[in-house]
Amino acid sequence: MHKVNTATIPEFTWTSPNGKFTGAGKEVSEELGRNPMSTDLMERHPFDIEILRIPPGQTPYPYHSHSAQWEFYHVISGEGWVRHQEGTTRIEPGDAFLFKPNEPHQLGNDSAADLILYVVADNPLGEACYYPDSNKWSVPIPEKRILRSDPLDYFDGEE
Repeated sequence: MHKVNTATIPEFTWTSPNGKFTGAGKEVSEELGRNPMSTDLMERHPFDIEILRIPPGQTPYPYHSHSAQWEFYHVISGEGWVRHQEGTTRIEPGDAFLFKPNEPHQLGNDSAADLILYVVADNPLGEACYYPDSNKWSVPIPEKRILRSDPLDYFDGEE
């Protein structure tokens, strides 16, 4: 058995070029040995686990949907919102929710404290993402590309 303590996993952070999107996370699966670039499920793992931290007043990602991936969220602490096809829903500790493939979503924190969630996603090969607000796709083959007709930056059209 391989065990890690999430309190000791280093946190990585990101901010988009113009600062509209900011977040932080702990890659639990990678600490447990997941190789996200492998096509071997014994190395890739059939699911990915992250502890996502969204600072006050922030949104970590643009509104997006996945072509094949399912995502499960569980709110550990803090409060915020989830944008989805039907509108926006408030979230608080204990809330759990799921997004199926092709269901666009976005999370944000409009409170004064960090919003912390467990995120569990399955790990389909050939996954692509669509960004409805900017009408672009992210495709992973042969390497991750953001595009409309020409290659684009991840945050292009979002800020």
